[in-house]
Amino acid sequence: MTHQIDRRALVKAILGDRKDIIGISGLGGAGYDLTASRGDHDLNFCLHGSMGGAPLVAMGLAMAQPDRRVVAVLGDGDMLMGIGSLATIMTERPKNLAVLVLDNGYYLETGGQKTAASHGTDLTAMAAAAGFETAKTLTDPNDMADFVKMIQEAPGPIFVCAKISIDKPETVPKTRDGNNMKLRMRKALLGTE
Repeated sequence: MTHQIDRRALVKAILGDRKDIIGISGLGGAGYDLTASRGDHDLNFCLHGSMGGAPLVAMGLAMAQPDRRVVAVLGDGDMLMGIGSLATIMTERPKNLAVLVLDNGYYLETGGQKTAASHGTDLTAMAAAAGFETAKTLTDPNDMADFVKMIQEAPGPIFVCAKISIDKPETVPKTRDGNNMKLRMRKALLGTE
């Protein structure tokens, strides 16, 4: 399997200039990707310690903020842990939700063990089986611009599995205080009242 997509470039293209998009990341590298894309932004929420939870947190925000795009960004191992969330998302079908899985086939945060995706599990097929009408795999960097536009604008829910490099990008400073992230996002979305 060839992994060609630059994870940081993809996440930055989706979120970097779109300050109105809510970004929810899963564990590990996805949180660093989200933070590297636009800094420690008020509309970023990086989950720590709740593997598999990003799609459902993103779904809740999408339902509460129907006029904003919400993008869940997580790794393949994280998605495998929360695979049932795909079926739950399809019970509500939020039109403003996109789920982006960064699939390198490995648990890089815990030592590089292979995930089920590395052994042939097709996450895109699982999303399609859960009912996602738009479930696609991104493998070619030349297609990235079309996928970015789809994630930002097409009616959701959308599922994209991007086949990324197994290279582990450098970490960047990010907020780890969940209460602080909650309060700053609440203020950004609802104001000070």
